[in-house]
Amino acid sequence: MSILRDPVHGDIELSRDELRLVDTLEFQRLRGIQQLGSASLVYPGATHTRFEHSIGTLHVCDQLLDACNRNAARDPAVCHRVTDAERRVLRAAALLHDVTHIPYGHNIEDQTGLLPRHDEPARFETVLGDTELGAELDRQGLRQDVLSVLAGAGRSVPAFWRQVVSDTIDADLLDYLRRDAHYTGLELRYDRRVVDYFRVGRADGRMFVDCEKNGMLREDIVSELLRVLECRYHFSERVYYHHAKVAAGALLSRMVELALRAGALAPGELQSMTDASLVLHLGRLDLGEAEATARLHRFVARYRRRALPKRVLVLPYYQNHGVQDELLARFFTPGQPEPRFAWEAELEAAAQRTFGQPVDVILYCPKRRMQLKEAKTLVRFPGAGERTLPLDAFAEQIPRLRDLADSYPRTWKLYVFTSLEDKAARRRLQQMCLAALPAGCRNALVL
Repeated sequence: MSILRDPVHGDIELSRDELRLVDTLEFQRLRGIQQLGSASLVYPGATHTRFEHSIGTLHVCDQLLDACNRNAARDPAVCHRVTDAERRVLRAAALLHDVTHIPYGHNIEDQTGLLPRHDEPARFETVLGDTELGAELDRQGLRQDVLSVLAGAGRSVPAFWRQVVSDTIDADLLDYLRRDAHYTGLELRYDRRVVDYFRVGRADGRMFVDCEKNGMLREDIVSELLRVLECRYHFSERVYYHHAKVAAGALLSRMVELALRAGALAPGELQSMTDASLVLHLGRLDLGEAEATARLHRFVARYRRRALPKRVLVLPYYQNHGVQDELLARFFTPGQPEPRFAWEAELEAAAQRTFGQPVDVILYCPKRRMQLKEAKTLVRFPGAGERTLPLDAFAEQIPRLRDLADSYPRTWKLYVFTSLEDKAARRRLQQMCLAALPAGCRNALVL
């Protein structure tokens, strides 16, 4: 057993076999994948990586399993005790849950729609397949079980095996919320005691939180669960969708999109890259067409010196919910970027005629739909007997949960960014862009 000192959790113990997984090429690559992507351009301390987050997730996973076993000791007729063999599998799965992440993955996958998400089964099957990591998992006899947990492939496994790392409130979330708070310097915390309330049902093998005691609702436990979800919401507002991070994401996603569409970058290449090596690679590419190559290199140079594009239009949900579906269908259908590129090219040509200089225009939507991640964590409320239900089944009884669900869609925004620095020129471009969008679009940005 080896001990690692982590700035968020303190000492974390790893077994010899777990260290062998950590020492593989595929896992070591995560040292070069920042947890929050380009957020360090806004919060300079946010340079933490998916390497330490993955180790932290293993640690929180172990805490959850400890809590389940303590509760099983108190109520063995109702609760399942996690075996040592199960713990070994789940610690490995927690450790490897992010190993398929590509550089700036959320920008590239979620925004361009050109690539499947990092948690698609095929990605796990590739990275845990004919690789150094796959060979080590085979040596330990864990590959099929870990694939069953992370990719849903292979044999059927108890429900709690997947819930530990892929539920609404799970080891992944509980680590990254504390880690993101630590490195951004934001005072957004949940009480660590929340892990103590988890247990595994003996009858169905599902992990749940018992919110009942002596026939009464434990409001304090419900409040702790909501606090976790509220922390995630506030991080979305202040970090994940900060306007400068969004601007950086617009540059990054467009750089990769240009390279992929030109055939100068293959999707499979991204799986072996880090954040730094991707930007370096993009800066050296020739797209086979002078104007497109110049555009790509211009974007790379801007990103490297943090010369982020300026906002021209901001279309928030609260003013544009009536045209949201039309905008998404027209410009942001996954895998169909041609209308968006055509719109940008038209505006760039008009802007060059108006201002007498080359102008970059980027139409960008950080996420097609902003919504509360469904609160599927299972809970047991008074009067339900041994039956468990998803937390959001009680939304009408929990006003704070209902308010969160209502608040998320209101954070949706669509942006237009430009390379123009002059504010008067951007005001003129603002009117040009608004006139070129569907009727009913309302801009909220005052320049």
